Amino acid sequence: MEMKDLLDEYGCLTFSDEVMKERIPKSTYKAFHEAMDRGEPLPKEAATVIANAMKIWAIEHGATHFTHWFTPMTGLTAEKHDAFLEPNQNGGAVLEFSGKTLRKGEPDASSFPSGGLRATFEARGYTAWDVTSPAFVKDGSLYIPTLFCSYTGEALDKKTPLLRSCDALSHSACKLLPLLGIEGVHSVTASVGAEQEYFLVADEYWQKRMDLRLTGRTLYGANAPKGQELEDHYFGSIKRKVGAFMKDLDRELWKYGIPSKTKHNEVAPAQHEVACVYSRVNITTDNNHLLMQLAQDIAKKHGLRCLLHEKPFEGVNGSGKHDNWSVMTDTGINLFNPGKNPIENLPFLAALACTVKGVDEYAELLRMSAASAGNDHRLGANEAPPAIISMFLGEELNNLVDSIINDGELNEVTKERFRTGVAVVPTFSKDTTDRNRTSPFAFTGNKFEFRAVGSAQSVAGPNTILNVILAEEFDQMAEEILGGKEPMEVIREYLTDHQRIIFNGDGYSAEWEKEAERRGLPNNKTTIEAAQCLKSEKAIELFTKHDVYNDVELKSRYDILLDGYCKTLRVEALTALKMAKTEIYPAVVKYIGTVAKDAKELQELSIDNVFLKENLTELSTLATQMKAEMAALEKAIDEADHNDADIKEQALCWRDSVLASMNKLRETADTLETMVDQNDWPIPSYVDLLFGI
Repeated sequence: MEMKDLLDEYGCLTFSDEVMKERIPKSTYKAFHEAMDRGEPLPKEAATVIANAMKIWAIEHGATHFTHWFTPMTGLTAEKHDAFLEPNQNGGAVLEFSGKTLRKGEPDASSFPSGGLRATFEARGYTAWDVTSPAFVKDGSLYIPTLFCSYTGEALDKKTPLLRSCDALSHSACKLLPLLGIEGVHSVTASVGAEQEYFLVADEYWQKRMDLRLTGRTLYGANAPKGQELEDHYFGSIKRKVGAFMKDLDRELWKYGIPSKTKHNEVAPAQHEVACVYSRVNITTDNNHLLMQLAQDIAKKHGLRCLLHEKPFEGVNGSGKHDNWSVMTDTGINLFNPGKNPIENLPFLAALACTVKGVDEYAELLRMSAASAGNDHRLGANEAPPAIISMFLGEELNNLVDSIINDGELNEVTKERFRTGVAVVPTFSKDTTDRNRTSPFAFTGNKFEFRAVGSAQSVAGPNTILNVILAEEFDQMAEEILGGKEPMEVIREYLTDHQRIIFNGDGYSAEWEKEAERRGLPNNKTTIEAAQCLKSEKAIELFTKHDVYNDVELKSRYDILLDGYCKTLRVEALTALKMAKTEIYPAVVKYIGTVAKDAKELQELSIDNVFLKENLTELSTLATQMKAEMAALEKAIDEADHNDADIKEQALCWRDSVLASMNKLRETADTLETMVDQNDWPIPSYVDLLFGI
């Protein structure tokens, strides 16, 4: 591929601002941007002109249909496709796509998770065009990124609260910055880059695993003799088949204007990562949803399957989606950039102090934003950030914070030169801080990296929380300065009062869990505990004050989170039971019969068969145990299905009874896998899955 082709193809399937500018009158283009800048609705006349230009462009790129593309509370995307063709009275057809159709759609709102906001008989919902996120053509349809709301106005999606939080952050930041000496800022946006981890397995093995097909993770599987202990996969040489997939994924992402930048092998066998350059947070969110879809589609073309589950395999690392979050002014200032002399950078110190305070005060909301049944298997599993939210600042900022708290002398930090000790290798500038992979919320130079987010999750939820808590702290700081305090006085108070959230050590250690408890930091280990903060007066007050969620919407999020948790465990439990009953247990019984036959034949030949009798005893004991555990799991599922308590008690029943029964059954089945002839085992092993490409 030539350089010119590479550049020409970038964004070719996206109706970008540049394409729009070329295809609509200057007056319409101006009206479009004026409406966006002022945060006002787009005039109908302008929408009509843009819709016609978008339709012509889409048809030129092979589109026959259009769809309003939105993100319901499933965490996935949704789409309903309508043809541009409309029959006319002459028996022919015309191509129709109006400004009204561009701006508004009416999908059924009753069949998506709503937490009680919509009943089955109340079906009407609306999608509304997100004018800040470019439309694109995919598989013969024009995709229009949209919001999704109920007939009565409540948000039924993840994007609407995210955009509301962006407005709140911008409003609060613009109120604070003039008090810090920064003039001329009219808007502030959250800028986010998402790093996506995933596994690739051979399609032939995926097809034979009911658990992977139905749940996304392996419900059974003995550990392979080799895992990640040799540390040979991380940043290792990329296998040719995997490299071909990565190459096609990059090229396809670039066509959609998705700035894929980095690709490499991750820690676990068969695990990989792709990272994209920063964009406005709602665009990054859309791009990441599209990236996940494209990765799964392209993997199939290469005879592979892309696994996005947070913990598809026991015994090796799970996958996250590192959310790199910064805050930018429309004048080009990154509020998280310390600059050459951070001790003189008042806006940075203020943003840092507000972030420290916000993360400490709303740690439970941040933990909740990364909560899911899948991520529960990963968080705190000696690989991912622990469920305890803390902040890593690094040596330089930590010294800076200590100096501010203790009112000490603030010395300018000079950058050291890194020396390898090899004469022919030149020295280079050394970063002023190390990195901490065990921290869930780490400062990494000019941004914060929220590492707790799960690989299958939308980044919309976590960034909604980050935006709104920073907006709240900006408001509080502005009020205190307007009340007569000096900015540095407020910064010192914030850092002093909330320094407990700062931890630069090993987040995996048992000592940290004890220390965190001593500090009073919350440790919500599973989704059930994490969800409870949504019911607190503190959360309700925060979200309603900044118009991100009203109290009804917030209650619905609690119900949706726990309802989704219960349903996920139910699908997993039923799948585990079916696999045990129809695949694993019959294979074990058949193998016992084979061993028994061999033992009988040896006995008839007067050959010592004690070793086979011992095998039979062990196998039959485990098979008996497995049968009892299958019955126990079936009973636990039935009891959970008939639990009429509130949603929290239902979730506890699925976790403490059903999941516990699943784990016992798995332990027995995995032990049997190590004893049964691999040719008689009915499902592909971890060796096949992790090393089969």
